[in-house]
Amino acid sequence: MHLPPPFHLLRRSVLAWLGAAALPGLVRAQGRFPDRPIQLIVPFGPGGIADITARTVAEAMGRRLGQPLVVDNRPSAGGIVAGQAVATAKPDGHTLLLMSNANAFDTQKDFAPISTLGSFDLGLFVPANSRFASLPDLLAYAKANPARLNVGTIAVGSTQHLAAKLFETLAGITALVVPYKASTAVLTALRAGEIDVAFEIIGPMLPQVQAGAIKVLAVTSDRPNPALPNVPTVMQGGVASYHVASWNALAAPAGTPEPVIAALNAAVREAVATPAVQDKLGALGMRVAASTPAEQGALLAGEIKRWGDLIRAAKIEVE
Repeated sequence: MHLPPPFHLLRRSVLAWLGAAALPGLVRAQGRFPDRPIQLIVPFGPGGIADITARTVAEAMGRRLGQPLVVDNRPSAGGIVAGQAVATAKPDGHTLLLMSNANAFDTQKDFAPISTLGSFDLGLFVPANSRFASLPDLLAYAKANPARLNVGTIAVGSTQHLAAKLFETLAGITALVVPYKASTAVLTALRAGEIDVAFEIIGPMLPQVQAGAIKVLAVTSDRPNPALPNVPTVMQGGVASYHVASWNALAAPAGTPEPVIAALNAAVREAVATPAVQDKLGALGMRVAASTPAEQGALLAGEIKRWGDLIRAAKIEVE
C-alpha cells in the first residue's frame, strides 16, 4: 500500500516545485549580463596601437560574452572626453573604457578596474640621416644647445608625451616637445626632418626601422626589447632611473556590481589567452597579460602618483 509522504517532506517538495516554477521569472527580473552590445570607448583615434588592441580584445571578448563589444573612438588630450563619457555612464557594465597611462591623473574614484590587457615599450626614433648616431650624441647636443632639440609625440597627456617630458626632466635638458594628433603625423614629421627625435611605441614603427627609413637610438623600458635586442635602454644610454612602459587596461564606471566586473574579468582573461590575440598583439611588441581588478587598481594608483608628480612639476596643462 502506497502511503503519502510525511507532511514536512510534502511541504518541502511543494516549495521546491514552486521555487523552480518561479525561477525563470526571477532570472528575468534580475536580468542577464550582458543583455545588449557593450560600448568600449577608446580615447585615441582609429589605427593606432591602442585602437588595434581594443578591437582585437573586444572581438574575442564578444564571443565569450555572447554580445559584441562596439569600439567608439573619442580622442582628446589626456583622454578626458572618453573618461568623462564612461564615468557618467550607467554602472551596469555596458559602457567600458580603454585605459592607459594617459588616464592616470585623478580619476581613481570614477572607475571600477576590470583587468590589464598588456604593456608595450617605447623607442626614441630619429631619421635615417640623423646627425645623432647614439643617445649620448643626442644628449650632448641637447645640453650644448638648450631648447634647440625638437621632440615629436602624439597628443598632450599621452604616454608618448609624458615619456618625452620625463626624459627632459631626468636628462637635465630643455627641449621643444611638439605634440601631433596621431602617430602617423609624428612619423611623417620625423621622416621629413621637421623633428629631431620621436617618442613612439615600438611595434608600429618596426617596419620603418626594418626598411631603413628611420633609426632607433634607445628603448624606454628597463630591459632590452625582444624585437630590438641590440638597442640599449635609455638608462644604458646615460639617463639614470628612466624607464617607461605604456599599458592598456579595461575599466567600468564606479559602482558597477561585482558580479558584472567578475564576468568581464573572466572574458578578458579568456580573450588574451587565445593564440589569435597573443599572436596579433605580440607582433606589435605588446606583452599581453591580464590581471585581477585589484592588481589593476594598484597599477593605476602607482601611475597616478608618478605621472601626477611629473605633470605638476612640468606644469603640463591637459585641456
